[in-house]
Amino acid sequence: MVGTAAALSALAVMATAGLVAAAPAAAGSDAVTEAIDAATNKVGTPYRYGGTGPNAFDCSGLVQWSYRQAGVTLKRTTYEQVKQGTAVSRSNMRAGDLVFFYPSVSHVGIYLGDNKMVHAPSSGKRVQVVDMSVYYNGKFHSARRIS
Repeated sequence: MVGTAAALSALAVMATAGLVAAAPAAAGSDAVTEAIDAATNKVGTPYRYGGTGPNAFDCSGLVQWSYRQAGVTLKRTTYEQVKQGTAVSRSNMRAGDLVFFYPSVSHVGIYLGDNKMVHAPSSGKRVQVVDMSVYYNGKFHSARRIS
């Protein structure tokens, strides 16, 4: 497991590079910062339907694997993950919150702050950090805080 200092350092590097703003993580956030670090360290890893890592992921597999690295157990599928944690409004999202998208809550990513998320997008693509407004703004379903 990567320490909190390393996770915060990774976020600082990403913020400096303009990938994410230095958004605060959820309260009691050691596990959250470790999960974010685990996910962002997998940028460039191939997407594979049903993939649970560490060499290929689907969207919920990346989320589950990343939080597992931080000692947090999440369910396997998007449909199960959307029921975990606490509901959060879009205006109150913090780094580490899970973000879910239509249609039918079929996609999940980890919010990084500044409207950015890390996710495993789809077949033929790789884990990436994206601006949610580019592709997902009109498809936003909900957010959940895992603490």
